[in-house]
Amino acid sequence: MTKNIIKTRYTADEAFAYVADVTLKHYENFPVASLFLPAEKRPYIQSIYAFARTADDFADEDSLDPETRLQKLDEWEFQLKECYQGKAEHPIFIALHETVSKLSIPIQPLSDLLKAFKQDVQKNSYKNFNELLDYCKYSANPVGRLVLMIFGYKDEDYFKLSDKICTALQLTNFYQDVKVDLQKNRIYIPEDEIHSFGYSVNELTKHIYNDAYKKLMKHQIERTRSLYYEGATLPLLVDKDLQLELKLVWFGGISMLNKIEKRKYNVFSKHVKLSSLNKVVIFLRGLFYNDISKYRKRSLWDLT
Repeated sequence: MTKNIIKTRYTADEAFAYVADVTLKHYENFPVASLFLPAEKRPYIQSIYAFARTADDFADEDSLDPETRLQKLDEWEFQLKECYQGKAEHPIFIALHETVSKLSIPIQPLSDLLKAFKQDVQKNSYKNFNELLDYCKYSANPVGRLVLMIFGYKDEDYFKLSDKICTALQLTNFYQDVKVDLQKNRIYIPEDEIHSFGYSVNELTKHIYNDAYKKLMKHQIERTRSLYYEGATLPLLVDKDLQLELKLVWFGGISMLNKIEKRKYNVFSKHVKLSSLNKVVIFLRGLFYNDISKYRKRSLWDLT
């Protein structure tokens, strides 16, 4: 895994520059270590993002068989454990060691992320919504908890609110990427609900767009929107240095759900993503809405 790293030893500054580059090279619908975060916090978030992004790439490496992908993830996990013992060599782990040691971040949420990536290699469908929630517990919720810890928040009540938003973001990403995930032989819509709405896995794999599919996706979207609102009080509890970022992420997720609805849930014909106009509106809403839990209106700009 480290064969592509030419330097034998990176300084902390060089390692943070490396993870910043990894972050900038990947497109995301939602802000990742954006310019609205305090400059001193950004490198820490980028170190965690680079760690997770690289592991995710291992899990998605289609040119390799599942066993090899799992071996790469096992090696990444070994390096994570070494990192916590001060033995980091890879620039991502050098930056990560600086982050977790300075901020007293435990290894568990990072290990949880790796558990989710391994599950992506081993499991390609979910029988029910509880199974999917369990996946989100490892794939998404640790990210929000890590961000809160970077800003000094370790209250379990804050974590629970963050979990709601992060789970909603993960689910939103699933609904946005139904077609993309099918190409990877993955289905993140509960099997029992697919059948209960009169649809079928076979129809889904064939991109059949009909009334049963629309009813199925309407249910998914409405439930996910409720999760966003269950976590919507979190920005009010944190200081302003994190508040705007949380609101941008929240409005970004809500806007994506609205766009999927506007297309009548048809994510097969064209990939759904936020436009530049959508992002401007999201930013303005983030600035002017204090209590996002009271946000109910939908602008046409959300839906374009």
